[in-house]
Order: sequence, then C-alpha cells, then structure tokens
Amino acid sequence: MKTEKIDVISGDREKGIARAGEILRRGGTVAIPTETVYGLAASALDDGAIEKVFLAKGRPQNNPLIVHISDIKMLEDVARDIPDAAYRLAETFWPGPLTMVLRRKDAVASRVSAGLDTVAVRMPASKAARDIIEASGVPLAAPSANISGSPSPTAAAHVIHDLDGKVDAIVCGEDCKVGVESTVVALFSDPPRILRPGAVTAEELSDILPGLVIDKAVLSEPESGEAVASPGMLYKHYAPKTETFLIEGESKNYIDFVNSKGDCAAVCFDGEAARITVKKLAYGAQNDGDALAKNLFSVLRAVDALGAKRVYVHAPDKRGIGLAVYNRLLRAAGFKVIKL
Repeated sequence: MKTEKIDVISGDREKGIARAGEILRRGGTVAIPTETVYGLAASALDDGAIEKVFLAKGRPQNNPLIVHISDIKMLEDVARDIPDAAYRLAETFWPGPLTMVLRRKDAVASRVSAGLDTVAVRMPASKAARDIIEASGVPLAAPSANISGSPSPTAAAHVIHDLDGKVDAIVCGEDCKVGVESTVVALFSDPPRILRPGAVTAEELSDILPGLVIDKAVLSEPESGEAVASPGMLYKHYAPKTETFLIEGESKNYIDFVNSKGDCAAVCFDGEAARITVKKLAYGAQNDGDALAKNLFSVLRAVDALGAKRVYVHAPDKRGIGLAVYNRLLRAAGFKVIKL
C-alpha cells in the first residue's frame, strides 16, 4: 500500500484537511495529530474501517479504542445514559486530554469497544484533529498511530517510521504538546475510576468527581483474563526493544547504580547526565512533570539506537502528571521495578 503524506503545516492546510476527511469518509485509515499523541483514525461507525486499524497496528482485539468527537453535540451520537457529571467534566476539560468511558450506543462499531457495552470518548484540543473530524462527518476511533506495544508517536516522523505503507494517509502536523495519552475516567461505575492517568490529573478531577478512585491497574499488573476497559491497561505497552527497568530512588543512589552496571544505558533527569558514565538520555527536569511527559516517548524511541542490552529509567514522582509518566514507564518495563 502506498501511504499518502498530507502536509498541513507548510502545505495547503484546508486542502489537506479536506483530503483527510474524504479518505476517512470512504472507510480509509488516516494518522492524525492530536495534542497528546498521533492517532490512527478511522470511522467509529464502520466495523470494516476499524478492522483496518487493528491490522495496521497489530493491536490485540481485546484492547478498546477511543472515539474522538469535534463538538459536544456529537457525544449523544455515540453514548447513552450520559450522567450530569460528564457534562460538567466536558465544560471544564474539553476540548482537551480527557476521555470519559460511558455506555455505548449501538451506532458505534462493536470492534471499537472490544465487545464491551461501553465507549471511551474525548474531544481533542488539537484544532487540526477537530477539523479533520468535522471534514470526515463522523466520529473517529483513533488509538495511537504506532505499532502496538511500542512507544507512542509524538511526531509525524515516528508515525512514518512505524506505519508507512500500512495506512492510507499520514497527516504531517505539529509535534504533540502533551506527549502522553489522555486521562481516562470511567463514569459508568460508582465510584468513578481513573483507568489511565494523563495530563488532566486526579487532583483536578476530584473537584468535580467526589469519591473518585484510581483503578488498581494503574500501578499494578492486570489480573489474568481480566477484561480491558480502557486503552493502556494491557500488561506491557510503550516499550522499546531494549530490556527496560524502572528505578526508584534518590539521585545519588540512581547514579551510583547505573555507573556500576557497565553495559547498560540510562534514561535520567536533567542534571544527572554529567555524572553518569554509561550511555544516557535525559528526559527532563525531575520537578518538571510536563517536560517529562512531553519528552518521554521520543526518548524511549531513541533508546534502542544506544545499543545497550538494558536501560534503567529513573522513575518520576507520582504526583500530578508524574503519575501518567510513571504509569507509562511501569508498562514499558513490564512491571520490572528496582527500589534503591
């Protein structure tokens, strides 16, 4: 398959948006930029189109997709029994990196929800993404535009590396500003639960959702055979090919640990690199959760080029957006955590 590249930065933006919408409207697959990560989009109402997404990514069939909408009015097209809390959340955080899991309407393709009676929905902050949804005329299901299990793409070059020749088109837009996937909150359960942390934090959500809890799967391995209610809950995800370990501990202890290992690589905080003698990549300041999130996946993609047998990643604080970064690293490491 020849993949069409649609440039919406230096090219004709309006023409590019219209072309992407046309491909999606006829059941094609298009990788699109969002503020979180690039998504591989297809019509959420077309089982055949959704099947192409799973095949292109090599994605497990039991891993549900998120439906993207461009206007709050579209919410009622894909979800039913919508609680008042959903509208309060939408008023506060949409458009933005928040996904709500609600009861699914039959119009949504069954493959989108992996056979569940629920649907995950968000309205992206990216204007390019919303414009493409409007141009297509349908809600779009869009998981990350990468090979399943590998680090998510935050730049068009990442998407081209993974999916060129496997999808109909790639919209080449700006690099993603947030860098980790959206927060996912389940509103069909009592109490509401965070299924996947993101840039909209538990602290922010608690103001609107009293009693909110963080699902145990955010920080622990999923039960064997347990149904996956949200993207990002599988055992291993976001992983480079290099064997990855997550390291908890003070800076001095981390530096001493990686320096003693010899044939390894380190993913460290800014300020630690100068004292590390093995191959290393820094992914942001320890106290700058936004930077850690934005740089995380590009750094994990760069790890394999270091040629090390294993990589040791210094774990961030779990507060705020740091919980999202920790959650992604935990899965990238296959839950291999070393506490110093």
